[in-house]
Amino acid sequence: MEDEISKFLKVWLIVFASLFYCYAIGNKFPIGKTRFLLLLPIIFLFLYLPLNLSTIHLGGITAFFIAWLANFKLLLFAFGKGPLSSQYPSISLPSFIAIACFPIKIKENPSPKSQNNQNPSSEISIITKKSPLNYAVKGVLLAVLIRIYDYNDYIHPKILLCLYCLHIYFFLEIVLAMVASLIQTMFGFELEPPFNDPYMSTSLQDFWGKRWNLMVSSILRSTVYEPTRIICARVLGRSWALIAGVLASFFVSAIMHELMFYYLGRVKPTWEVTRFFILHGFCVVVEIVFKKAINGRWRLPKVVSGILAVAFVVVTGFWLFFPPFLNQCRADVRALDEYAALGAFIRNSSRALFSF
Repeated sequence: MEDEISKFLKVWLIVFASLFYCYAIGNKFPIGKTRFLLLLPIIFLFLYLPLNLSTIHLGGITAFFIAWLANFKLLLFAFGKGPLSSQYPSISLPSFIAIACFPIKIKENPSPKSQNNQNPSSEISIITKKSPLNYAVKGVLLAVLIRIYDYNDYIHPKILLCLYCLHIYFFLEIVLAMVASLIQTMFGFELEPPFNDPYMSTSLQDFWGKRWNLMVSSILRSTVYEPTRIICARVLGRSWALIAGVLASFFVSAIMHELMFYYLGRVKPTWEVTRFFILHGFCVVVEIVFKKAINGRWRLPKVVSGILAVAFVVVTGFWLFFPPFLNQCRADVRALDEYAALGAFIRNSSRALFSF
């Protein structure tokens, strides 16, 4: 664990130094091809850096933050778009680094209080909609889940998969909320929450577009959906362009998830994750077309459609998403080992500290 933490710190020092270079490039070179070519080495570097880490938690978080989110933000920045350009050139270096490498989404309509603040960075300040108690409860539930795994041999496999679903949701929301809270405290940004109660979804479109992992939804909308829709509208028309944009977004998400799984397991992809997202992409398209066809004349009660949507996500997740996550990456076994190693590291560090 000590060696992994040391590597983790070195990787992030390189990330911060690289983003300092990107900030300087933004000051010196106009948007377009030249800036893109100068940022391209950093994009490749960010794809390489997670390979230096081997743990599920530190390696997986780093890969998600820099190989996916930061790289997509830098691609937008190269052409004067995205969160790094919307505040530029008034944005400070620390703010640039925070926005680039952390999974935060700036609130589009900041509160009047933040708008009247004289600090430039406070113009994009943040209020988290969920209370600390909400995250505290989820933290307790996550800790309970980790203890329940000690009795895996006595739990039905399907129930265990349901527990893994909850584990992933609780873990992601807590980690992203902790990062957002830290950035909020340091810079006063007003941020959107990372999740919006996905279990309250009323449809697949609602689940993927407005509730699940809003950081990813936002970045895919800017980098994939909108450019695809604009390009295809000239050839296919607006209706087909919308469909092309949705399918392209799910396809890119599929490829990026395969890449994340490779960072976690370092094994050849089985493409089950790709099939999962392609399937959901087509289902979302069918849902959109069906809603337009009936034009509000008939619809299922939201409770019923919501249960069906969430159940579809869970069932297809059992079928296509979890097998590579558990079999190839061995995420469940490795995660529990890492929790135990972290506990031992904290105990040993505490003893060494109090022994002085």
